[in-house]
Amino acid sequence: MNEEPGKQSHDDDRASEGQKSHEVPAEKLPASEATAEGSDKRKGSEKRIGGEKRKRRSLTLVLLLVFAVAASFVLYLGYVTKFRGHLTEQVEKIKATITGKPQPTPDPYAQAVSKVEEDRGEAVGRQAAVEVPSELKQYKEAHRFLAVQAAAAKEAGIKPPRDFPELASMIEAGQELIEAPKLGRGYVLYGVGLVATGELTHYDSKSERSVPLFAGEAELKEFEDKLKDDRARLEAELKELGDKLKAVAKNDKASRSQLTADIKAKKKELGGVNDSDKLVKKFYAAPKGKETLFAEYETLAALARDFGGRSYDLRDAASAKEFQARMLSFARPATLALMEELGAAYQDKFGRPLPVTSLIRTDEYQHRLREAGNPNAIDISVEPHTTGLAFDIFYHFMSASEQEFVMGEIARLKKEGRVEAIRELRDHYHVFALPGGRRARSIDS
Repeated sequence: MNEEPGKQSHDDDRASEGQKSHEVPAEKLPASEATAEGSDKRKGSEKRIGGEKRKRRSLTLVLLLVFAVAASFVLYLGYVTKFRGHLTEQVEKIKATITGKPQPTPDPYAQAVSKVEEDRGEAVGRQAAVEVPSELKQYKEAHRFLAVQAAAAKEAGIKPPRDFPELASMIEAGQELIEAPKLGRGYVLYGVGLVATGELTHYDSKSERSVPLFAGEAELKEFEDKLKDDRARLEAELKELGDKLKAVAKNDKASRSQLTADIKAKKKELGGVNDSDKLVKKFYAAPKGKETLFAEYETLAALARDFGGRSYDLRDAASAKEFQARMLSFARPATLALMEELGAAYQDKFGRPLPVTSLIRTDEYQHRLREAGNPNAIDISVEPHTTGLAFDIFYHFMSASEQEFVMGEIARLKKEGRVEAIRELRDHYHVFALPGGRRARSIDS
């Protein structure tokens, strides 16, 4: 705000007078005293200014110290986070030494999985920028990729297992397939058999239906009786819901909508019961068919009783599922040899095992994968994984350098004519071991 010069001067004079009311005017003092007084004032002012500067320097130093402490704390937290596992391990060792208690042995498989999933600190999987070799890209004629594998399996006389009973027979024979350990030379099985349900079934390829298997007549009758009880219960519940719907006022839209939805769900459940009843009656009606199915159950039970020294309870869902997942960890010798070759090279380079997610599959298991929405589980006459010659490598956690190394190794094998391969969707490399290390003659001709 602009003020009048005269008024401003007058106010200033009054303020000065008020401040100096008890002082002797300088012009009335001797010259020496006036000079001394001015000098003292200047010195006092300089002292105040110097004090303020020292305070500011002290404050700056304090702020710098606080910042340094905060930065050190952040770095310390990062250090602790990064090496928490190592520090915990050392603490446990010290405790074991003091108390004399033995330290629990780390699970090698869990450690291997942890290495696979370890944070790389950079873009991984499909987010990483990589150069895909031409050997791992799709052919211009897309059908050629599958044709190469189907022809190789046909020329080698390989018959894929229809279902778990057939796979169990092949494993028991011990001539075509060998088990891939969960933690092998340079690789780790990562999620193999994940879609296994534990249900014991026969797969009918024509109708693409899975038929329940039973140990004998007693189990079959128990199943049929349960279906009968379920049908009676559902029919009674449907009648009750129908009566409730009739009693509800037409303007009560919320209640009518809920009851209608409940009736729809019950009808669907009843339809499933009736469908299962028809399926069982169809396949178990003829004595010969019934005995064949009982025999298939016994094939599974025999392997479950002694599967390499371990037994599985087929009546327990979790145990049966684990049993099936283990059967799906088998492959042909040439396949396992390639897994070990690629795995050893990868582990030597990066210090972690190669994650393998899929080995042999049955036709039935392949069908279930398609139903579960796996786009890589395609529907063809001879699916590569059912031959036991294929395996999938999971690159979801791999950095660009890791991916390019693995692809380079696979490309080399393909150039040598030992494999067919492709970089698939969902972070997988599909590798197919060509029998005899060459393509089928029908493909080359």
